[in-house]
Amino acid sequence: MLHYAIVFLVIALIAALFGFGGIAAGAVGIAKILFFVFVIMAIVAFVVNFSRKG
Repeated sequence: MLHYAIVFLVIALIAALFGFGGIAAGAVGIAKILFFVFVIMAIVAFVVNFSRKG
């Protein structure tokens, strides 16, 4: 999932470089959502893993 967030961020940077503001804003929004979903899933995985060992 982090891979997709990075891909959308790169797409947003390239779109912004060429002046496509709407596409860049949309790609940045998607990248932010995917990044936060990844962070939440990583935290849940760490907590579950820690609770199984403890």
